Amino acid sequence: MAITTRSVATHTRIHGEGGGKQREMTIDEFKLWIMEFDSNRDGRISKDELRKAIRSVGGWFSAWKNTKKGRNYADANGDGYIDDEEIYNLLDFAEQCMGFKIIAY
Repeated sequence: MAITTRSVATHTRIHGEGGGKQREMTIDEFKLWIMEFDSNRDGRISKDELRKAIRSVGGWFSAWKNTKKGRNYADANGDGYIDDEEIYNLLDFAEQCMGFKIIAY
């Protein structure tokens, strides 16, 4: 199954030198991007959906480790999912560990 991020990719700005990339997004763009991986459309991001999101930005080799770290970081209530209230925790994780920069725009 191919996963596309076309709606956000047109707005995402990628910067970097020496192999390091940084993706700039607004908070709304980040929310739109991450929810594209909500394959069952339940409004929450599961472990598998988060792994697919991490892989889409080049995190193949560290996907399992970052998936666990990201879920643990963002999943405040420990239910195994990242919901709308916890999305800001995931946003912080994306800035710290996934090469995202959230901008005001």
